[in-house]
Amino acid sequence: MMLGTVIYLFGSDSLSGGSQMALLMGAAVCVTISMTVYRVPWKTFEQRIIKTIGDVSVTLVILLAVGMLSGSWMISGIVPTLIYYGVQIMSPQFFLVSACVICSLVSVLSGSSWTTVATIGVALLGISEALGISAAWTAGAIISGAYFGDKMSPLSDTTILASSITGVDLFAHIRYMMYTTVPTFLITLIIFLVAGLGNGEGTELHVAEYTEGLANTFNISLWTLLVPVLTGILIFRRVSSLIVLFTSAIMAGVMALILQPHILHQIANTEELSTFMSLMKGLAITYYGATAVDTGSEALNDLVSTGGMAGMLNTIWLIVCAMCFGAVMVASGMIESITRVIIRMAKTRFSLVSTTVGTGFFLNITTGDQFISIVLTADMYRDAYRQQGYESRLLSRTTEDAATVTSVLVPWNTCGMTQAAVLGVPTLVYLPYCFFNIISPLMTLLVAAIGWKIKKRDQADQEAD
Repeated sequence: MMLGTVIYLFGSDSLSGGSQMALLMGAAVCVTISMTVYRVPWKTFEQRIIKTIGDVSVTLVILLAVGMLSGSWMISGIVPTLIYYGVQIMSPQFFLVSACVICSLVSVLSGSSWTTVATIGVALLGISEALGISAAWTAGAIISGAYFGDKMSPLSDTTILASSITGVDLFAHIRYMMYTTVPTFLITLIIFLVAGLGNGEGTELHVAEYTEGLANTFNISLWTLLVPVLTGILIFRRVSSLIVLFTSAIMAGVMALILQPHILHQIANTEELSTFMSLMKGLAITYYGATAVDTGSEALNDLVSTGGMAGMLNTIWLIVCAMCFGAVMVASGMIESITRVIIRMAKTRFSLVSTTVGTGFFLNITTGDQFISIVLTADMYRDAYRQQGYESRLLSRTTEDAATVTSVLVPWNTCGMTQAAVLGVPTLVYLPYCFFNIISPLMTLLVAAIGWKIKKRDQADQEAD
């Protein structure tokens, strides 16, 4: 209720402090009730908070690396070069569907929606602005494609987690997800295709303004694309996401020193230092702080401005508060009590699947993290699926259809916060256009109602249990 009130009062600014306050206040209320009424010791909450925040500590470092990446890819000329050529190649009418497909392919290869959004997603958003296409629609296309790839990739940590925690072979899990995921993705592409057919009016004016402004400000060079190519090689070789992001940011920094020294001097804004030290100062600011480059166009100035690592601090602050709230909700036993009541009502195939979907989304809202949501949902329903004779892969698929894809729709969830910060589009603004993420759990419910490809385990397996 407090979160709803904050969002109503502050709107898209709710992530700047209001949501954090609401999450901590909610955590305080939960701890107070548990300690005074149910006599749960404070040590239980403290240990759970330490463990929960510890589990997302790498995520926090990844966010800082994303901040470095976004700043360095912009100032080095990588994103400007992609935008410069992209606006001249991509058709406004087919941009949305193309963006969705491109992000899905990159995400399948990388196994990471976050890496996809932070790299090619940012460039596509810049292209959309030059083409005069809504940022909200573009963000929805980017996220839809990225989460399709994340969900279907054997390299994805969420896919591996969902299959392993339910005891399902990884590729059997992916094949079974295709029955709900492929139709959902096809519907999503059709929506973006139809929606994009109305784009195109006034495009020439936008393209001319952006290409001229970028060419006059940056050294537009195909050499900058070496960094995305090398980044893609690292991704293909299955290097850790954190290493990929950090290495890519360093390579982009080198490219900035070579091709964009005039911009680094402008960022450093000092005449007291030597040329070399001025370059180093400009590069350091690019990595950690806000940068603003004058291109002669106000709209383009906003596009090429970056926040660096400092731009991620609001997101990190919110993640820590969300993790505290989720930790105390779990430690108090409140989440378990709520879901136990729900499970008792799941007597049919459809009710079992629908309650699983509802629980996954509910946990994304209350715990603020998709990994916690996946683990808890699978743990809570494992026995229910077994007792009713359904295959474990039905549970693994339903968990992913519910927990993985809806996480990005929650403003205070780690995924929702991250994508909003990286793309610069508030969660509640892009939410209505994330068609893949919205339709996915609905498709799961439809398939459950029909019973398509849903089979009970062999009688022998049931007796073995």
